[in-house]
Amino acid sequence: MPDRLIIHVDMDAFFASIEVLDHPELRGKPLVVGGGVSRGVVSAASYEARRFGIHSAMPMGQALRLCPHVIVMPVRMERYHGISREIMALLAVRTPLLEQVSVDEAYLDLTGWLPAGSSAEAAAREMQSEIYAATGLTCSLGVAAGKAIAKMASDLRKPNGLVVVPPGTEAAFLAPLPIGKLRGVGAATERKLREIGISTIGELARLPGELLTSKFGVHGRDLHALALGLDDSPVVPERQAKSIGRETTFLLDITERNTLERTLLELSEDVSQSLRRYGLLARGVTLKLRYDDFHTISRARTLTAPSELTDPLYQTALALLRAANPTRPVRLIGVTASPLLRTADRQDSLFSAAKVDKERKLASAVDTIRDRFGESAITRARLVEGKKDEEG
Repeated sequence: MPDRLIIHVDMDAFFASIEVLDHPELRGKPLVVGGGVSRGVVSAASYEARRFGIHSAMPMGQALRLCPHVIVMPVRMERYHGISREIMALLAVRTPLLEQVSVDEAYLDLTGWLPAGSSAEAAAREMQSEIYAATGLTCSLGVAAGKAIAKMASDLRKPNGLVVVPPGTEAAFLAPLPIGKLRGVGAATERKLREIGISTIGELARLPGELLTSKFGVHGRDLHALALGLDDSPVVPERQAKSIGRETTFLLDITERNTLERTLLELSEDVSQSLRRYGLLARGVTLKLRYDDFHTISRARTLTAPSELTDPLYQTALALLRAANPTRPVRLIGVTASPLLRTADRQDSLFSAAKVDKERKLASAVDTIRDRFGESAITRARLVEGKKDEEG
């Protein structure tokens, strides 16, 4: 059996890099992509912005305090997904074992698929060149015999980096890295490990496995194995999403029920459109509410039948909202569809098939119009009226 050959491809500052690609005048400037300036969060930060300590998931207000002259660009997920699909199509040519794990990263298993006379490093450099030629964007790659190590390798020399970990050198590669770099070591685990004097992955590897198992259970055993460079987790093609959700943080805390319900409709429509795009059905809906004091609640309900249409999702979310009966100002509202199943697994009853099929055809026609002319090309009347009311 040949040694496994896994490549992790990670696009560099993906959202921010696309904004620079579309707006060349922003090149070299600190830039973040995210929500509202006063209450939103940072979705992505350029490397220039990161030098000020800005990172993703940071409140936008904090980012502005760290760098008052940072440029803030709105999130354009449709644009990002379009380029992502182009990149994944390029990668899929090399192997059928492609696992996309997010919009900007993927694993490839090239075991047995490497062209004769080619090396792993040469194949990785070709990928970088192809992606840059097609999109104008850079990516960083990690090459190893395991997924976790390939991912850690891709993160070491960003941007436009390439790190190859030859088989048999995994433990030596990992040993000097900070313990927080190891997959599965979050803030709490890192704190506990440092309390017992562990600051590098090599130090963790030298501990008796029994000690880690007694302290952290099965998780400790898995961490010890990974610290030794042992990782045989497979690349899983066509990984199915477990949930699809959308949420929004209001510029001002909301008390008006009509505004909450209109926003819920808009979010439900976004979720249903994504379900149709990926050929998925929702079995249930979860409503998320965050109040002005940051207290957050979630309520879930199963749909009467799996669906990818707006109305069943919205009506269920609306019932959850009314049952929650928020009496305090709402800061954030969200809708998530889960669990999910593939459209191919649908089993409609004979009585509902005709009506639902008509609704699906209408939804498909709306999707086609939006894909061709943009998201705002066709909008529900209630949402238009709501915007007019808010604008006065």
